[in-house]
Amino acid sequence: MTGRAGPRAFLRGAARIALLLAGGIALPAGAEPGAGSFCVTAAGGSVLAALPLPEGAEICLRWSHSVTGGAVADCFVARRGDLVLSRSYLHDFAAGLGEVHGRGRIGAAEGGGYWIEDLDEVMPAGGLVLRVGPASVGHRLHHGASGVLDLSAIAAGLSVRLSRAATGCRPAAATD
Repeated sequence: MTGRAGPRAFLRGAARIALLLAGGIALPAGAEPGAGSFCVTAAGGSVLAALPLPEGAEICLRWSHSVTGGAVADCFVARRGDLVLSRSYLHDFAAGLGEVHGRGRIGAAEGGGYWIEDLDEVMPAGGLVLRVGPASVGHRLHHGASGVLDLSAIAAGLSVRLSRAATGCRPAAATD
């Protein structure tokens, strides 16, 4: 095995990207582009999704832990033009999960697991890079008014950048 994807895998990926580019996800009707947006951008720079994220609004990235299958979430808030990690949900202290001394405060979550609150970690200005997992991982963005965007359904296996833009999402230069 050479480690390279075969022609069928390449064509499936190309078809997925073409579908996204042709019918990308836009701001919902009535959303004001200047109010701030949460952007999902492909490694090549194309905007795959744009969700409204005005000052103070929260958006959560949820998925299933790759080892245990338990629920995990990172929730971000728009604050002073930045994307800020405000809290994280963890189903247990599985591999790679748990409390880091001096980083937020931990508390029991209703229904099990726990939340680490008050993280207040400003994300890098260029955003976060995420390799989107398959359906079994189920990377999803939960956003109050917009519902759920299933990233695994539209970008499984792809590298995407999650960021906030003050005036709407725009195609970015390919840097990944």
